[in-house]
Amino acid sequence: MALDSKSVSLTFPDGNARSFDAGVTPAQVAADISTSLAKKAISATVNGQHWDLQWPIDADADIAIHTMKDEVQANELIRHDLAHIMARAVQEIWPATKVTIGPVIENGWYYDFDREEPFTPEDLGLIEKKMKEIINKRDPVTTEVWDRQRAIEFYTANNEPYKVELIEAIPGDEPLRMYWHGHWQDLCRGPHLQHTGQVPGDAFKLMSIAGAYWRGDSDRAMLQRIYGVAFTGKEKLKAYLHMLEEAAKRDHRKLGREMDLFHMQEEAPGQIFWHPNGWTIYTLLQDYMRRQQRKGGYVEVNTPQVVDRKLWERSGHWDKYQENMFIVEVDEEHAREKAVNALKPMNCPCHVEIFKQGLKSYRDLPLRMAEFGSCNRYEPSGALHGIMRVRGFTQDDAHIFSTEEQIEAETAEFIRFLSVIYKDLGFEKFAVKFSDRPETRAGSDEVWDKAESALLSATRAAGIEPELNPGEGAFYGPKLEFVLTDAIGRDWQCGTFQVDFVLPERLDATYIGADGGKHRPVMLHRATLGSFERFIGILIEEHAGKLPFWLAPRQVVVASITSEADDYVMEVVDTLKAAGVRAEADIRNEKINYKVREHSVGKVPVILAVGHREVEERTVSVRRLGEKQTQVQPLDVVTKELSQAATPPDLL
Repeated sequence: MALDSKSVSLTFPDGNARSFDAGVTPAQVAADISTSLAKKAISATVNGQHWDLQWPIDADADIAIHTMKDEVQANELIRHDLAHIMARAVQEIWPATKVTIGPVIENGWYYDFDREEPFTPEDLGLIEKKMKEIINKRDPVTTEVWDRQRAIEFYTANNEPYKVELIEAIPGDEPLRMYWHGHWQDLCRGPHLQHTGQVPGDAFKLMSIAGAYWRGDSDRAMLQRIYGVAFTGKEKLKAYLHMLEEAAKRDHRKLGREMDLFHMQEEAPGQIFWHPNGWTIYTLLQDYMRRQQRKGGYVEVNTPQVVDRKLWERSGHWDKYQENMFIVEVDEEHAREKAVNALKPMNCPCHVEIFKQGLKSYRDLPLRMAEFGSCNRYEPSGALHGIMRVRGFTQDDAHIFSTEEQIEAETAEFIRFLSVIYKDLGFEKFAVKFSDRPETRAGSDEVWDKAESALLSATRAAGIEPELNPGEGAFYGPKLEFVLTDAIGRDWQCGTFQVDFVLPERLDATYIGADGGKHRPVMLHRATLGSFERFIGILIEEHAGKLPFWLAPRQVVVASITSEADDYVMEVVDTLKAAGVRAEADIRNEKINYKVREHSVGKVPVILAVGHREVEERTVSVRRLGEKQTQVQPLDVVTKELSQAATPPDLL
């Protein structure tokens, strides 16, 4: 508590508290601690809120002072300041340009402008140069609080209609915060750095230009959006740009064309046309998962694609998830009104219906029910991304019906199960996030308390302390998210595990307990890969198209150097096929270098070249993808080696 009406008590991260005059700013607090901290300070956290060094503190609070070493806060400030500096630079170069909004986003920021002439890629270099001039001026950043009328009059006088509209849309009549970067001013909540020179001038880059409707409304003005990225140092910027270059090389859409895996077209948005090579990967992965699930004690089922809305109403999906569902209306014969159905967006309600067929005993639990369930969910066209974000997909889905007492053991078993699979597929490590109740949900707070507590306890009992992911649970229960990090540092959320007390209640699922009475099972929703489509996209990008040999759709091409070797080429192909290797012949009348180059672009792991010498010696010249050197080996040795490499890891 404050000592009197003119002082406040501030508590620091180490637990120590000190008294200051009410209205003290974090800058003054930092200066009171030490001169060096005052010079290094960039912002503060006050009662959990990111706080500008210039803002007064009028009540007792917890406080932490931040410097550039605090990556999260430093990046937020740098990117936010750069949005303002970029807008100032644009208006200094083209004064007639009107400004709108410029938020911080992941890795950077954007700002939307209203300008008659379109920006060009060459303009980005001009803007960057002006931004560095502003940074070098070390102009002070200051802030004031204005009432609404004063702000409207200011922006009206300066011909900034978008700012006027923003102010008029802010509810209530609370005062507005204004920021100046030197002479240039913007409406902004803050916080910001203390002068433009605090922004590292060699750690940002303007990336691209795009169109954007004002306030996302296609009936409003089309604005021009400039994107930028920024970090706390030039080495981090360099690493990020390198990652983007790598990501472009690994883009599954580009590799999908080169490897002839799949295509997509406008007549089927968000749906995939799998080509033979792509479908080979798909079925190999599905066969692998089927074997692992059988080994893990799962029974496999299959459920309908189109289900009457009545089931979705009972399950809660119609109320909580309808905007993501494809609705199907059918004129049933002799019906007075159309029957309303939906393509299933998920498999869980149908699995409950299978569970309900016939009496179940506690001795039947846990019952692990799996389905390679084809689902359809509406995604906005702008959110679709290759095979990573689609409308039609197949999950390696399963639901475990258990007692409450079995939750801990089943959680631990699934984490073990998932770990083996991820390791087989080349991912040694993964992170785990715990997602608790979302705003839109089914079930009482009491049920959610029980579900969250059970899942968290079970995860910790399995030796994992998950990262909290607030508000991101499913509408029916909390979940664990298993996050892979790929070869270039990107995170991919794949597997999930959810505890659900709600759906068995809503759909009236029961089992007979040891006491002879009816009890509700707990429903544990789980997916290991997530969707096959997305996981295959991740695999393609992780391996840059150079898939593990057992998953490569085209494993070996046997190429002739001379036409006299054609018969031996076919013999080698037959030998490899008999040994379980996917092999094909290339006996075209083309030079061997041409063939090698073409098949390397298609990411064929092994090319076996055959000429006069190989025919005579019954050998092959082995060239592996990514290697320049070739090695001549006996055919029987190569066959044995490739046969073993072609064997899925669970069958070795």
